[in-house]
Amino acid sequence: MKAAVDAVDRRLVLATQSGLPLVSRPYHQLAEQLGMAPEEVLSRLTRMLENGVIRRIGAVPNHYAIGYTANGMSVWDVPDARVDALGASVGGLDFVTHCYHRPRQPPEWPYNLFAMVHGSSRAEVLAKVAEIAGLLGSDCRSYDVLFSTRILKKTGLRIGG
Repeated sequence: MKAAVDAVDRRLVLATQSGLPLVSRPYHQLAEQLGMAPEEVLSRLTRMLENGVIRRIGAVPNHYAIGYTANGMSVWDVPDARVDALGASVGGLDFVTHCYHRPRQPPEWPYNLFAMVHGSSRAEVLAKVAEIAGLLGSDCRSYDVLFSTRILKKTGLRIGG
């Protein structure tokens, strides 16, 4: 079933798609900008999140600007029957920014669990990856780390006004 989006929802999406205002009360500023109550801004955003119209609202720090210049996607070959439980454990580590299950592409690509790790150096990233290997224990059949070589611009879908 397609979620209903009215003209006010669309204006709210347009006002927030490039980020929330960088003020102490961003929802109040949006409400003032759009001519509605802050509670309505929050209830509409909540409804759109629940209906899947928008996927998330969150901070996206620039890890390069805060000193994390070594970025490694660790890839793991773990038992398929345990990938969800193991992924939840790995994803719960404070130094893993995102963790997900992906299908294997044998024989070239045996990995089914991915976890992004950032650090101030490759040595720091490798030390954190070693912690993940220790957590996975005998469930880890093999792994590798793919380091970023350049910065790509990351933006989500943008709708026109």
